[in-house]
Amino acid sequence: MAQTPALGNGVDFCTLGMFILDDIDFGGTRPSVKNVIGGAASFAVVGARMVAGKEDARSVSWTVDVGSDFPNEVLELIESWGTACVVREDRTRLTTRAWNGYGADEKRDFAYLTPKLRLDASSLSDAQVFSKTFHMVCSSSRCIDIVEGILGRREELLRDGKAPSSDLAAQRPLFVWEPVPNLCTPEEADNFFAANRVVDVVSPNELELGMMFGQSGWSTESQFGKDIVKRILDSGIGPEGKGTLVIRAGKDGSYAYSRTHSIWLPAYHQPGDDGSTAVVDPTGAGNSFLGAMAQGLVSAGRAPADVIQSVLADSAGWKKAMETWGEQSNVPLALILATVAAGFVVEQIGVPHMSTSSSGSEFWNETEFTERVRLYTRRLHQTLEEAPQKHLQIN
Repeated sequence: MAQTPALGNGVDFCTLGMFILDDIDFGGTRPSVKNVIGGAASFAVVGARMVAGKEDARSVSWTVDVGSDFPNEVLELIESWGTACVVREDRTRLTTRAWNGYGADEKRDFAYLTPKLRLDASSLSDAQVFSKTFHMVCSSSRCIDIVEGILGRREELLRDGKAPSSDLAAQRPLFVWEPVPNLCTPEEADNFFAANRVVDVVSPNELELGMMFGQSGWSTESQFGKDIVKRILDSGIGPEGKGTLVIRAGKDGSYAYSRTHSIWLPAYHQPGDDGSTAVVDPTGAGNSFLGAMAQGLVSAGRAPADVIQSVLADSAGWKKAMETWGEQSNVPLALILATVAAGFVVEQIGVPHMSTSSSGSEFWNETEFTERVRLYTRRLHQTLEEAPQKHLQIN
């Protein structure tokens, strides 16, 4: 059974997303599947775990609620990832289960099949409370409550001398927030703006962002798209207004905006000349993207980040990006890691397969994460040199 992480173990990433067992309905395009590992927590952890690597697997922490119907093979798979997973067992309830339905243009419908058990600041262990980054998928009001709750618990533990000895314990952590899709409505817009001011990264996808403001979707080329980005940034992200809006746009990649500059990165998988694609199922890709991004924000000096810096060392476009983003230069780097992680998640139904070679190397879907980072970054190097204006803009 997985154990609660101990104080001082250096938790980099903690998600307050739920673990869910999914039934997935593809709308008749392929057979439905059941009992698939899912939920925002699972996919966010996979993203963070890829970036952390086996050397820092214990820096990734989360909570899994196990009900009476929890499959043993699922627990064994979770434990094989080596994360600092807190397993809470309650045989008086069923595991949280949900139905996912997919329609045209990656439209997703979602419904719970059993009662959900949400996490909040009081659910976290003392070690989890001192994580460097937090990932949340929730409403605006719960987002604010969670952030205030975590910061309050940290202050209390620090005051009582129960915090890790590291100087980092006194620093404000980074909060990455996914607005919950069914509350991306015009009625929630004011609450959305309020929640943005307490987090460091807010990340709706392009459909959710459009729906939040009464449109069917968001596009970077439309006047609406430009106006709403400006409105969000002017309203403020983060306590000092220095946060980032990250719009996940599926096959079109991702867009990140601060008040003064922006960057676009293409998706990892691009269609072949015949239109073929390696994408099998987009479920969880957004969660894994943000789990990897959160971990990436605090992963400078580790192997995946070093690969990016090495490949792009002679890129004038990348140097400009690092200079432009300044003290937030970890954002473009983290976005690359996030893009690569999401690329693994879409290749199958459920989570990617992790394995270890005879030499001890770690593989996801039979490929090293750092090798895919290298391949993607080489492609990015080429387009940065050929058309830097496609990627980088000063607002």
